[in-house]
Amino acid sequence: MARILYLVHRMPYPPNKGDKVRSYHLLRHLAAQHQVFVGTFIDDPDDAQHVPTLRSLCAGLHVQTLHPKRAKLASLGGLLKGQALTLGYYRSAALQRWVDETVARERVDAIVVFSSSMAPYALRHPQLPCLVDFVDVDSAKWAAYAGHHRWPLSWLYRREGATLLAFERAVAARARHSFFATQKEAELFTGLAPETAASVSAMNNGVDAQFFSPQADRASPFTPEELPLVFTGAMDYWPNIDAVRWFVQDTLPGLRQQHPALRFHIVGRAPTPEVRALAGPGVNVTGTVPDVRPYLQHAAAVVAPLRLARGIQNKILEAMAMGRPVVAAAECAQALHAESGREVLTAATVADYQQHVHQLLTQPALASDIGRAGRERVLHSYTWRAHLSALDQHLAGFGLAPTLPMARPAAGASLAQALPT
Repeated sequence: MARILYLVHRMPYPPNKGDKVRSYHLLRHLAAQHQVFVGTFIDDPDDAQHVPTLRSLCAGLHVQTLHPKRAKLASLGGLLKGQALTLGYYRSAALQRWVDETVARERVDAIVVFSSSMAPYALRHPQLPCLVDFVDVDSAKWAAYAGHHRWPLSWLYRREGATLLAFERAVAARARHSFFATQKEAELFTGLAPETAASVSAMNNGVDAQFFSPQADRASPFTPEELPLVFTGAMDYWPNIDAVRWFVQDTLPGLRQQHPALRFHIVGRAPTPEVRALAGPGVNVTGTVPDVRPYLQHAAAVVAPLRLARGIQNKILEAMAMGRPVVAAAECAQALHAESGREVLTAATVADYQQHVHQLLTQPALASDIGRAGRERVLHSYTWRAHLSALDQHLAGFGLAPTLPMARPAAGASLAQALPT
């Protein structure tokens, strides 16, 4: 049993948004076999109530409060230093002290970093082997954002993409091994940083298909008269905001002309004023819900019209696990290696989305077949334990193979994803 320091940029509990789902399952996997000491930030006051549960999942915990407005101001120092603003945003002297003290006191054997923004804390300890889960190529996200904003934001995002890429390359060069959520993201990074090719690989996302499964007695949140179309996700995340705004403004009107009973439900926490403004006769913005599963199970179809997001989207896996037909952006569907037309429907244009949603609404047998095949794909290819075993191989390579059998989940942990989205 090794002593692992696990550094996460956002508190990995409750797992109610994409990155937290992945970081939570990574924690559960590590803690089942090793002693894990977690250093993380809390950026949502509502998460404070869950600190005791998180503490029960690890051997040691430091939760550093992050104040977004202060962090943004602090990040501006990067403009003077020639650094990525992301690094200043997540810089904390208190967390660094805790990291340094934990490494010394607990005789830490290895460090696992989740997101490049937490790597500076690990770089202070080059004597320890380090694994980094980049998840996505964040620098490429910032570069992509630049194309969707006017100056000066376009300049700022382009600069962030360039400076963050330089840092990501330095981190990957220091790490023993680096992971990305899809093979495509791994190949993108090694194309940008060819010197890292030998120490980079994909570690796919998974889904708890037992938890995300349809149940006959689960009540519908929709009215009997409507045709519910659903999108799920954290609604303060720019790619999700862009997706629903584009869908409501460009795609939904044509669909409602064909299907007046159609209603688009935007289901997810923290909707911004821009998202709330989309609400109307054909659009419902729910905000936080106690359980996302009823919305997925009783949807006529689920859409994921993401134009900016990268990698495997948990929202798509969860909908497929619930047996619902999904119409997704082609790039997102390709990351899943799902068969287009049988396990998921792919779209790129307004016409594509309108055609596929119309098909699902008018051909119940097709919708049922795609939903069933999608769930089978999840059961076959997307279990967390299978994907996260890649970590075990590298830890064993450091001489840190587990000495304990797989532990049972901590009390309450199996209910984690029923918490608000």
